[in-house]
Formats: sequence, C-alpha cells, structure tokens
Amino acid sequence: MTKVIALVLLLAMVAHIIKPIGLPGLKKRGDFWKIAVFAFIAMMLVVVIQM
Repeated sequence: MTKVIALVLLLAMVAHIIKPIGLPGLKKRGDFWKIAVFAFIAMMLVVVIQM
C-alpha cells in the first residue's frame, strides 16, 4: 500500500512541477514540497495502521 501511495504522489509532484494543480495552497510550481510532506504523513499513517 505504501508503494502505491508513494507512486501516485510522486506522479502528482511531477505533474505539479510541469503544470501547477491549482488547488488552494498549490498554485505555484515551488509548492511541490507540500505534496511531499503530505506523502510522508500519509505513508506514516499507513505504517501505523498496519501495525
């Protein structure tokens, strides 16, 4: 599950660098790091839930 989340969010980061998504807080190309922070939190939640 963590691999799927990582792959999807990695693709979202690449897509955001090419063309910003436009969601609140994700309007500039430089905001791709926010997706990385969300990815880290999401993967940690999955790991904690699987324990």
